[in-house]
Amino acid sequence: MHIIVVGLNYRTAPVEVREKFTFAEHELPAALKGLMETKSIMECVIVATCNRTEMYAVVDRHHLCGHYIRSFMEKWFNLPRADFTNHLYMYEDGKAIEHLFRVTSGLDSMVIGETQILGQVKSAFLLAQDEKKTGTIFNMLFKQAVTMAKRAHSETMIGETAVSVSYAAVELGKQIFGQFNKKTVMVIGAGETGELTAKHLYANGADRVLVVNRTFERAAALADKFNGVPCSMDEAVKKLHEVDIIISSTGSNGYVLLRDQVSVAMQRRKSRPLFMIDIAVPRDLDPTIAAVENVFLYDIDDLEGIVQSNLEQRRQEAAKIKVMIEEEIKLFDNWYKTLGVVPLIRALQTKSAEIHEDTMNSLSNKLPDLDEHELKVIRKLTKSIVNQMMQDPILRIKEMAGEKKADEAMNMFVKLFALENELEQSREQEMAVAQEPAPAAVQPKLIHSHAAPAFARP
Repeated sequence: MHIIVVGLNYRTAPVEVREKFTFAEHELPAALKGLMETKSIMECVIVATCNRTEMYAVVDRHHLCGHYIRSFMEKWFNLPRADFTNHLYMYEDGKAIEHLFRVTSGLDSMVIGETQILGQVKSAFLLAQDEKKTGTIFNMLFKQAVTMAKRAHSETMIGETAVSVSYAAVELGKQIFGQFNKKTVMVIGAGETGELTAKHLYANGADRVLVVNRTFERAAALADKFNGVPCSMDEAVKKLHEVDIIISSTGSNGYVLLRDQVSVAMQRRKSRPLFMIDIAVPRDLDPTIAAVENVFLYDIDDLEGIVQSNLEQRRQEAAKIKVMIEEEIKLFDNWYKTLGVVPLIRALQTKSAEIHEDTMNSLSNKLPDLDEHELKVIRKLTKSIVNQMMQDPILRIKEMAGEKKADEAMNMFVKLFALENELEQSREQEMAVAQEPAPAAVQPKLIHSHAAPAFARP
């Protein structure tokens, strides 16, 4: 088994490329199904945010899986491979695991240490789990990655300074205006990013904030939190001439503001400048708006320079998290190595229990005068002997599972203890359980009959 991740992010692809590789929320179940049906893929999770689109997979062969996943992307997004291959990265085994830990802890984000990505990865994993696209390996790996990220943020000061894409957008506005008082700000989008933006604006003195959303009720709910004014999209267009700065972050598939609308508004502003910051992917604001006189348009990639100036403290804390990640990779690696021996140990325990039970039954028949107390003492002592006899072989086979010739050791273990029948019965039971409809909270298990190879170290 191998773990791979194929994706693109803000480092490898500009926003005009990234916006072509977004998934609408309702599309993700079908996308997971299509990815799972791709050759050699046994488990999968899709992480899709404004700054990254990544496909994680457990595969039975890694040499061609990058090719298969690129073919899936080519078909799903209806784009020729030549248009995006140069923007992709692919990590395998240890490096793929390390990448996931870096993503969940915020070390791979544009804003280092931000926490929004943690919730996004968790949601992506839970969706894949609900859609039954994960198994033993990803159920362990993603839970471990989420837990580690939570610990990293609670045990370090990486989240102490307020830094996020929405914060960077507000910082850009401060660089332009100095202060937000006596300025009218329009926030388009009442989602999580929009709420963070409104929060930062309010904290920095904005006394007039217009909150715009296609659903007026959501705009009103957010506006109430920050003494803002809710607006529908139609009302927002009519109020453009009143606004000094616009920050937009919706999930729309098309532009929410067009050049002609802004041009009309600028005619009423009498040459007063309008600053527009688009932090959505796909972009909310028509890029040609930048050609309108006295309009200054920035997109999410323009924020990176601002973000860098706020990150020195987080970089120092990131060094501590890197140590945590190294420890977590070792823990996962050790867990993974023992997967192959679990069926063998279970088979040995089953066989020893049967032998012990048969022996006790024989003893009862041959010594019928033994009372219940005597039988209980004998059962306890003989069970202790069996457990002690098994203790060293079990310990040694766990240790050998991490060695280069693990498969040979597994096979020898089976032969020495004559476990062929027990293993076969175990496989049949697992197959029968796997074919039964599983409750929503229970996920199908992936059973390995041989030792799994150790992941390559990053």
